[in-house]
Amino acid sequence: MWWPGNLVQVSLFRSLHETEKRAKGGTSRTQFFLLVLVCSFACCIFPGYLVQILTSVSWLCWINKKSVLVNQLGSGQNGLGIGSFGVDWNTISSYLGTPLASPWFASANIAVGFCFMMFVVTPLSYFLNLYRAKNFPFFSMGLYKADGSTYNTSAVINSNFQFDKIAYDKQGPLYMSTFFAMTYGLGFAALSATIVHVLINNGSDIWDKMKGSFTNSKNKKIDVHTKLMQVYKQVPMWWFLAILVVNIALILFTCHHYADILQLPWWGVLLACAIAILFTLPIGIISATTNQQPGLNVITEYVFGYLYPGRPVANMCFKTYGYISMVQALTFISDFKLGHYMKIPPRAMFMAQVVGTFVSVVVYQATAWVLMGSIPNLCNTELLPKNSQWKCPMDHTFYDASVIWGLVGPQRIFGNLGVYSAINGFFLVGAILPILAWIAHKCFPNKSWIKQIHFPVLLGATALMPPATSVNYVSWIFVAFLSGYVGFRYHQKAWQRYNYILSGGLDAGTAFMSVLLFLALQSKGVSISWWGNNGEGCPLASCPTAKGVVAADCPVF
Repeated sequence: MWWPGNLVQVSLFRSLHETEKRAKGGTSRTQFFLLVLVCSFACCIFPGYLVQILTSVSWLCWINKKSVLVNQLGSGQNGLGIGSFGVDWNTISSYLGTPLASPWFASANIAVGFCFMMFVVTPLSYFLNLYRAKNFPFFSMGLYKADGSTYNTSAVINSNFQFDKIAYDKQGPLYMSTFFAMTYGLGFAALSATIVHVLINNGSDIWDKMKGSFTNSKNKKIDVHTKLMQVYKQVPMWWFLAILVVNIALILFTCHHYADILQLPWWGVLLACAIAILFTLPIGIISATTNQQPGLNVITEYVFGYLYPGRPVANMCFKTYGYISMVQALTFISDFKLGHYMKIPPRAMFMAQVVGTFVSVVVYQATAWVLMGSIPNLCNTELLPKNSQWKCPMDHTFYDASVIWGLVGPQRIFGNLGVYSAINGFFLVGAILPILAWIAHKCFPNKSWIKQIHFPVLLGATALMPPATSVNYVSWIFVAFLSGYVGFRYHQKAWQRYNYILSGGLDAGTAFMSVLLFLALQSKGVSISWWGNNGEGCPLASCPTAKGVVAADCPVF
């Protein structure tokens, strides 16, 4: 099974290491990569530093900056993003990955899922005022009281970093923007759709592979890559098992030794490991065929929030061991698949992974220390300027999740004591939709487009929103469809020859310039103040529209 995310790396490695024949006057893949890298490196300085408005051009807001409705419709960062776009490769690829490596059917499913959520569900929910939607910003990852004011999460945490029910009852129930709530609902649906989709479409194949793994039949079909790799010594299974046992033992020791801080009991560690192992296969299948990875974070937070409520740190630890472990496992598999394509000895790949893990721990920790020491008010959105790139949206989403699932708990938000209990119905919807698509394909086998409907990807299209915004998706979808059109309309083989090289060059050039800008200018506080660096120009996009709700710098209706 091909892994689309590896194709960029495989193409890049081949172009750099293989001798390529080319016509006189033509451009080799290596030359093309270097050309794209230089152009990307040079162009990145404009959206990255000189003209930061290019990361989100929301021209619709320019028509009437004083209209809340126009701001909500046009803002690419805090609204629907109608007509917004970004010419920055970071804007395009930072959340969904490179659109040039996404299979066309997966891109189409993402486009349908995004448009349905952003242009149908969200406007209807907002203008019908579901869950007091108009009391809160149109698009936000924040947490609020019923009157639209910011929820004081620190007030409901006691001295032991646990839930304070008396303080919570005094402050009232926790609300979120209706968009945020609906994305959680779609996360529920995507998870159940993933399980059902894999069972229906891949169940028999999985069963056959499992039976074949316990037999030594000489009639097994082996592809050419596997035949070539058989000349190398394979990685013994006990190497993997030894690392697994040692890591689980270290986690158990850490959670026991720092029990007052981490709050995670021993059974939570084992349950998290079980969830990661259980979901690695179905989510890995979706990731390998679509280059999109359904999120397991919701179910880990949901399950542990019910089993062990009121402990936010424990919930985040459980999420890390249950969800992030699975993500790292799939990354490990993807890298091994890359070695499989490139004919790298498995034992060499294994050791590179182990050494790389230790190196990355040191590098990440050192980077965190440098950033915290050199960037004033890092991640503090209240003190940072509006156009600052150090607002840490992923970390704020992670923190909000710890409050929703760990501190307050799913029972008081999505359960019988919560405001959003009806959203649990998305679990059932997600389980039914793949079955309907399978039945439709059986009834109309000649309609090939039905087979391309992929509900795990379609329903999970907006799983990264927030912190991803409309402009990220609109720009990604445009480039993905442009790539698909060029490949179909012109010379498909020639486009495939250069498509992944183009993606690698854009990634490399952008990465080099981003690092250079940080080290040379941004870490020293050197910035340029002019209208092109003052944000997208939609100042009222986050304003509530309910009558009597007061918000800073917003009109009162």
